[in-house]
Amino acid sequence: MNEAKKILVDIKKGLIAPIYFLMGEEPYFIDTVSEYLDKHVLEEDQKGFDQLVLYGQDVTVPAIIDYARRFPMMAERQVIIIKEAQNLKSTIDLLVPYVENPTPTTTLVFCYKYESLDKRKKLVKALEKNKSCVVLESKKLYESQIATWLPDVLKKKHLSIQPKATQMLVDFLGTDLSRIQNEVNKLALIVPENTEVTPDIIEKNIGISKEFNNFELKSALAVKDTYKATRILKHFADNPKDNPLVVTLSVLYGFFQQLLSFHGLTDQSDRSVMATVKVPIFAIKDLRSAAQHYPMKKVSSIIAALRAIDVKSKGVGAASITEADLRKELIIMLND
Repeated sequence: MNEAKKILVDIKKGLIAPIYFLMGEEPYFIDTVSEYLDKHVLEEDQKGFDQLVLYGQDVTVPAIIDYARRFPMMAERQVIIIKEAQNLKSTIDLLVPYVENPTPTTTLVFCYKYESLDKRKKLVKALEKNKSCVVLESKKLYESQIATWLPDVLKKKHLSIQPKATQMLVDFLGTDLSRIQNEVNKLALIVPENTEVTPDIIEKNIGISKEFNNFELKSALAVKDTYKATRILKHFADNPKDNPLVVTLSVLYGFFQQLLSFHGLTDQSDRSVMATVKVPIFAIKDLRSAAQHYPMKKVSSIIAALRAIDVKSKGVGAASITEADLRKELIIMLND
């Protein structure tokens, strides 16, 4: 059970903390907890009097403390949510006295996105010392963790998903949990309950081709199926809007980085690969196959070539080169 889920379980039990400090690189879990607090701590008729949403760029820490020291009007507690709290970064330690002695009838929620507090700050030490406070450090998920997270999200929508469909979503949307959640919400509105989401369903409803996608490209490269890989890359070149070069480069770079890590393992058991390389179990087969076709030296040269193409795609040192030329360069490099 991840940290966010534990926090939600406690809230559902009625264990409401006086302070929630939600921070980190992954905004999805911060939003999940703050939105639940927003919707479920107070009744609708109480929110107009005892719930307040403030924004870090529009308020000061002393003003927040003044609000927090007030007593609720209609409910047993008031809820104050500070969105974009990272904008208070320079003065955030002014919260220390309040954290040391929070108002028990106030629930103060900080949404501190895209970064975490410096562990050396006084506020961090104060939050750790006061055991009634809840701190969530929301970290980005690895692909292997998304393979576990996504079925759980779909289960709440009374759906399940095939591993290949999961990988198609991850390759197309990246590890942006909010984007993946949006697509899941759309699917839940379209397909009947108790449906298993397949590549066909993904292709029909999200627009990701089940034949021409980055997942199939990786699989073709893993077995060194040059013909199939070239067909996919040429399809990408013919449909560049649906298949951005930057996404393909990112996926390929990640795959060959994983392969490089795999080559370096002394213990190549499934458990070791999952823990060290951070891939889901259904992706290990491709790594084992690719390792037979691409020795470590070749993998290193491919990674260097991908970096060079990526730099050129950003216009560095190759202002006149077209995306079509870069795609051709990619095909030649992978077929070499």
